[in-house]
Amino acid sequence: MINRPINKISCHRLIQCIRFYTLMAVALSINSGCSDSGQPDSLTQASNLLSNPLSKQEYQHWQSYGGDAGNSHYSALEQINRDTVQSLQPAWQYNSADGQAIPAGSELQVNPIIIDGILYGRNPNYNVFAVAADSGEELWTYQPAKAHVGLSYMRGLSYWQDSIDSNGDNKNKTSAKPSRIFVATSHYLTALDAKTGKAISSFGEQGTVDLRAGLRRDIDKIAVYAPSPGVIFENLIIMGSAVNETRGAAPGDIRAYDVISGELQWSFHTIPLPDEYGHNTWPKDYWQQGGGANAWAGLSVDVERGVVYVPTGSATPDFDGSSRHGSNLFANTILALDAKTGKRIWHYQTVHHDLWDRDLSSAPTLASINKNGKTRDVLVQASKQGVIYLLDRKTGEPVFPINEVATPPSDIPGERSHQTQPQVTLPEPFTRQAFTEDLISDINPKAYAHVKAQYDQAAEFAYFRPPGLQASIMFPGFYGGANWGGGAFDPESGIYFINAMEDVSLLKIETLEVDKGSQLGFGEFVYKKHCGGCHGSKLEGFYPYAPSLANISQTGNRQDALAIVNSGKGRMMPFSHLPRHEQSAALDYLFSLSEQLSNISSTKETEEPTANHKKETAYVFGGYTPMMDDRYYPAVKPPWGTLNAIDLASGKRLWQITLGEYAELSKEGIPPTGTRNYGGPVVTKGGLIIIAASSDEKLRIFDKDNGQLLWDYQLPAAGYATPATYKIDGRQYIVITCGGGKLGTKAGDQYIAFALPD
Repeated sequence: MINRPINKISCHRLIQCIRFYTLMAVALSINSGCSDSGQPDSLTQASNLLSNPLSKQEYQHWQSYGGDAGNSHYSALEQINRDTVQSLQPAWQYNSADGQAIPAGSELQVNPIIIDGILYGRNPNYNVFAVAADSGEELWTYQPAKAHVGLSYMRGLSYWQDSIDSNGDNKNKTSAKPSRIFVATSHYLTALDAKTGKAISSFGEQGTVDLRAGLRRDIDKIAVYAPSPGVIFENLIIMGSAVNETRGAAPGDIRAYDVISGELQWSFHTIPLPDEYGHNTWPKDYWQQGGGANAWAGLSVDVERGVVYVPTGSATPDFDGSSRHGSNLFANTILALDAKTGKRIWHYQTVHHDLWDRDLSSAPTLASINKNGKTRDVLVQASKQGVIYLLDRKTGEPVFPINEVATPPSDIPGERSHQTQPQVTLPEPFTRQAFTEDLISDINPKAYAHVKAQYDQAAEFAYFRPPGLQASIMFPGFYGGANWGGGAFDPESGIYFINAMEDVSLLKIETLEVDKGSQLGFGEFVYKKHCGGCHGSKLEGFYPYAPSLANISQTGNRQDALAIVNSGKGRMMPFSHLPRHEQSAALDYLFSLSEQLSNISSTKETEEPTANHKKETAYVFGGYTPMMDDRYYPAVKPPWGTLNAIDLASGKRLWQITLGEYAELSKEGIPPTGTRNYGGPVVTKGGLIIIAASSDEKLRIFDKDNGQLLWDYQLPAAGYATPATYKIDGRQYIVITCGGGKLGTKAGDQYIAFALPD
């Protein structure tokens, strides 16, 4: 069960392990009931056995997702620095799945948290674990109930510790005080005792809160989960969520729960109710059935101001705004909310009436810059568009001008695209902002010809051109630009570091003549409306994100497919909100089309439509179509993956380097191109930028002044996660989650920590 560390266990860690197992022995022999404080009464003395001697040790934490409440990705540690980094070596490795099979489609993207020498993380089987952060020795594991397991994304956990001692005095935190780990699995938020890993039964219903509850919908017909952890403010955990992206999705309310009881304390409706600000930016009844405008990417907290900052995504359905005319507040919006009450303080909308799925895809970074001799507190929001929205943290006003510019109209009947969109002037973009003929990939003549043929068939690139009947070019593509990893801010220099990918997508709306009197005709409409975006109109899939279904008639069965539709699988969220007759029709069409593609005789394919039934014209999203060369490399000239340094005070980009390499292209004599990448960087006082993210499965460390590569390491699986760094008894560690499972790379379960020789 325990993965042996690479280095020997230090003496103080042996003491910790002995005290831990003493604690566990006591815990197993007593009643598991919890006191009102959430800490089992009989465990208080046992917890002190574990924590009191250790509270005297020297710890420097990584206490929150992103490093701190402001999501800075910054560490003041400097033992590992420009001069010492070459000596960096593995210190320990923890195989979190413990030899168990890793689920298909696993995407372990955890930025672990480290408090008082203990590292908390998750494994591909949804378990939560605690290990000694200087040895990798396992301390406890929590396995959620099977009914609570679902969906593959896991990016972090939340930690709360009581700041009040038994006499009611505020004191420095010590590990003797009650502390909790909060974790979301499927639509459940669970509270665990940080010392024992046991669910705290007094929280919610037997330790969990159902995140579907309170959303003004039938909870059995909506899908809600939280890939990014909630943020802690005082005795509240504030949660965003992920929801479906089609019609019938849940609304994206921001909600705060009491960390002790699990009771809901406040909700902010991102789709405003009739008496709320912003309601007039939607059709008047949309709030009753509309969904999305959700914050799936994480939140940030200004603890001193008592403000939580929320980045939201698009409203549903994506790419089709015909049922939601208006600018659609508070979708695609940076929100500042009172963390105690949920009241809106200010907002800034980055995309009006989104038709491009331009979610704000990472938690904002809270920073302070020196501008014109004055210190100014700012919010830094990277975007899929490859630009940074730099806003005053107090007022929401842009630090540099953001202009409203005219954009092309939609040619889809019934659609009303917004006439203008915001356009950032500064900071300078960290990706190219237009795709023109001179940017077509020229890595070889065949690649160029393959892309040029697609380019000639597409509409001319235009800023925020709405999806239309002719394919249009979206650049950067569907996934950015920047994605959920976010950036790192260096308070010493005022520089923001952000990684990005640059590939191209084709965006199109298809016309569909629907015969609702035919089961297969209606099924085609339902399939293309809800499923075709990912799985393709010809079941070809969206590599490497969604599998092909062309062979499902041979490899699957209808009963299993129906179960997946209702429960979700891997990246796919449940579609239990669809009426059963729609599910049935879609599956009939799916299996019939698969049989046709496989040249298998089908009785359904000759089905006749209802006599004299008039067909209806529908417009459906044509699918997530990447614009690629003949070998599935991006259509644009390299670089395809970059790391960027941006001076926030001046708005100038200081440097850009490629991030990642395709070995097969290097062998052909093509210089490193950079790769698609997921996960963010960490910047340190030691002069370093630490980042994995790339699909070549490496961890790299760069000089933060100039981007020079100082050190790299080949990981057992790609690190699509943000690293963490921390210190125990004078020794600094860097840890990365090697989850893989994206971009066609293998899935993994390892956590690897690095340190200088002991």
